[in-house]
Amino acid sequence: MRKYFFSIGAYFSYWLKKEDRFSQQSPLVFELYSKLILFLEENRKGNPEIEQFRQKLLKDLTLIHVLDLGAGSKKVPAPFRPIAKITRHSTSGIKFAQLYQYFCGLTPAENVLELGTCMGISTRYLAYKTLGQLYTFEGSEEIQKIAQRSPSPQKTKFILGPISEKLPSVLESIPRVDFALIDANHTYEGTLLAFDLILPKVHPGTIIAIGDIHWTAGMEMAWDKIKAHPSVRLTLDFFECGIILFNFPGGKKHLVLDI
Repeated sequence: MRKYFFSIGAYFSYWLKKEDRFSQQSPLVFELYSKLILFLEENRKGNPEIEQFRQKLLKDLTLIHVLDLGAGSKKVPAPFRPIAKITRHSTSGIKFAQLYQYFCGLTPAENVLELGTCMGISTRYLAYKTLGQLYTFEGSEEIQKIAQRSPSPQKTKFILGPISEKLPSVLESIPRVDFALIDANHTYEGTLLAFDLILPKVHPGTIIAIGDIHWTAGMEMAWDKIKAHPSVRLTLDFFECGIILFNFPGGKKHLVLDI
């Protein structure tokens, strides 16, 4: 119950701080933010093929065994869960799946990481912008099988197992990371571990997205620590997720934005 009260308080704090695009002093931020809003408005219904895949999962009442390697689910904590409920409560909606797609498209998108495949919804959105290879990591084998169902996303390598064990070898095999979505562990320790592992492979054009930054006090602490990192130049807080940029002229900047 405490987690739910925390979420309410976190959203109220976010609501008090959030700004619109016309409040932005930086021309770069104004342009970035305006293009994001336009992109979301033009694609309100999402990708038809991906959303058809989502709708099939939302009607699937099959029970599967879920192995939680992180904080688990607030709404569906049982080890055996219907595919429909996992899809409804643990996957990104159209708006945020496309937000990740938009920011991925601002990078070279040659080496893209997704930490937390879940049912493969965001995976499919990211795959549309990936020009090279998308590496998507999932801890639960039964969930990964669902994510791999046809139509399977192109340019995607599915990796099963704990991120702490699997991510280092992938990072060793690639020269750099262009875009990364960290949306798996949802704990302070797990989020910082993933960020720290990826950090040596970032370049000025890298963008990192972190899901559920206000989900718990631990996630907010992780987000604050990441914001304070010397290499981070600009962060965008959309409540459901945070966006990190490493190349921003002027001083370090942290923005709370509404979409």
